[in-house]
Amino acid sequence: MKILQRNPYLFWALVGCLVYIPFLGSSQLFDWDEINFAESAREMLVTGDFLSVQINFQPFWEKPPIFMWLQVLSFQLFGTFTENAWTSMEFAARFPNALVGIATLLILFRIGKKHVSDNFGHLWAFSYLAAITPHVYASSGIIDPLFNLFIFLGIYAYSQFYVQHNSLRWALVAGISIGLGMLTKGPVALLLWGATLLVYGIWQQVWKSKLVGRLLLGASLSGIIAVLLFASWYAMIIMKFGWGIWDDFVAYQIRLMTTGDAGHGQPVYYHVLVLLLGCLPISIWAGARLLRRKSTDESIDLTRWMQVLFWVVLVIFSLVKTKIIHYSSMCWLPLTYFSAQVLTEFQSGKWSWKRSYSIALGVVGVLFGIVLSLVPLIGMYAAEASIYIQDTFVRENLQAPVYWSGWEWMIGLAFIVLVLWTILGSSLGFQRIIRLMLGSVMVMMCFMAVVLPKIAGYTQATPIDFYVSHVGQKVYIETVGFKSFAHLLYFQKQGPSPDGEALMKQSSTDRPTYFVMKSDAEDRFKYHPHLRLIKEENGFLFYKHVN
Repeated sequence: MKILQRNPYLFWALVGCLVYIPFLGSSQLFDWDEINFAESAREMLVTGDFLSVQINFQPFWEKPPIFMWLQVLSFQLFGTFTENAWTSMEFAARFPNALVGIATLLILFRIGKKHVSDNFGHLWAFSYLAAITPHVYASSGIIDPLFNLFIFLGIYAYSQFYVQHNSLRWALVAGISIGLGMLTKGPVALLLWGATLLVYGIWQQVWKSKLVGRLLLGASLSGIIAVLLFASWYAMIIMKFGWGIWDDFVAYQIRLMTTGDAGHGQPVYYHVLVLLLGCLPISIWAGARLLRRKSTDESIDLTRWMQVLFWVVLVIFSLVKTKIIHYSSMCWLPLTYFSAQVLTEFQSGKWSWKRSYSIALGVVGVLFGIVLSLVPLIGMYAAEASIYIQDTFVRENLQAPVYWSGWEWMIGLAFIVLVLWTILGSSLGFQRIIRLMLGSVMVMMCFMAVVLPKIAGYTQATPIDFYVSHVGQKVYIETVGFKSFAHLLYFQKQGPSPDGEALMKQSSTDRPTYFVMKSDAEDRFKYHPHLRLIKEENGFLFYKHVN
């Protein structure tokens, strides 16, 4: 392709646009995280306070503001929440991550090109594009892709300083990158960066080097810059709200590390499985390189840095009590690096495909394809499937009137056929693997465009339709008995009000007041004397306050 040869950066920008952007608005934002961040951005627009992060017009100490600032810019660009809006709120909320995904492709190509070759850069970017979870998250409204990119840039910049130790410019870049990472999601950015530097230093026995003082100076300078960036924002927040908000933030971080917060306690091997399944198909051939000693001609030891980064992230988040899929997402970048390394050697004949890889790809790929097929099949045969589901709320969710064309399960079948075609052919060569990766991209684009909106139709469309129907009305709408941010965003709440339980206990309210509960809510909520049931639909109960 001429564009690939003449302007590879334009090529990857166009590919990123074609893959990440088209279906950004195809489904509702999902509770909690996607709606949480979009709501914080919306409240910045409502209040005009762009310094503070708020939820329900109260200080929100869990996350710093950078991603929400990007969403604010996107909302303003697309006219979201105004009569002149020319795209959906969902599209605007996810658009920043699409740009982050495109930037990531360009950066990976650039670094791979600089330190190995043009071909390696292309294969690194393509590996990131083809892996399932990086693809999904680049089309979401979740913070982590931006957070990961800042940490990666911070580690890469320090790796440059490690070699060019007389250039403090790289230490400055590392500090700014990690500081921005901290302002995206918190001090975990500094923890992962510092732990990676420490483990790398131990591995390389830097204390034996004459330059150890210089290396420590660079690391200290980077760390101080990062902390100052983070502290500058928090100092302003503390001046506004008091030290209590800092205490809450620290307590939240400790809780995530030491307890299975929000029901996310998982076994220690959880993230290994997440990366194996979530980064298909590249995880099959990339994983073997994670323990391999360096054997490349790179001008910097990028392979070892990537190994250290991967294992530091995996070990830390395997030990942390709270385990959520995106906690190990920083592993995507080194994992895709090793995919590119394997593919480069495969293309040149220095690496050969083994039968064990075919078996692993066949087992894991077919299993994943079955999951992709089962999701629509369960929806199409919801009445039959519900008798096997013990959870009353989930069973009633499946009664939602979601339309299925009947062919959606074939998306998963297509993935299975693609995997089997790859491993059962007469000769498994480089081109066949490239086709597998390209097919994986197409399958996930189709799944996200067709099936994901229907999943939202079961899980949250019913209450969201209720919230949207009351936009602009002078009413209260609150949830009771379960945590949600959907009523804040989709009702477009304009100011603070008492929470659901407080309103429920009042003998009268100054405006019509509605409450949303799940069907398995406690009886003390469902049978409260001030409430009248107005409808029950698809696992949700809708009440009105009776004065």
